Amino acid sequence: MAHVAPTSHRRAPRASHRGHRSGDAGDGSVRTGSWLGLAFAFVVGWLLTLQSHVGVHAAGVTLLVMLVPVTVGTFVAGFRQGVGSWKAALCALAGLAFTLLKFFF
Repeated sequence: MAHVAPTSHRRAPRASHRGHRSGDAGDGSVRTGSWLGLAFAFVVGWLLTLQSHVGVHAAGVTLLVMLVPVTVGTFVAGFRQGVGSWKAALCALAGLAFTLLKFFF
């Protein structure tokens, strides 16, 4: 068995800098691709709910239900850190509004 030095003699672990690019928006505004991805996912969910097959319809409803809290969370992050593209954010907001209106009315 290999000898392992006691904890007090070990070096402190260093923070990994992998995955941190200079253009990363980790602390910046929400990227346009995130907003457009949400809007696209809403459209896919609506198309799935229009299908007559019960399983496909259920998958669309599940997708739309899961997208609601994700979109709300993205808007909260957007207002804290910066929305980024207002046009793309409005597309995601329109998808959220249409989905909520569809569920409640």
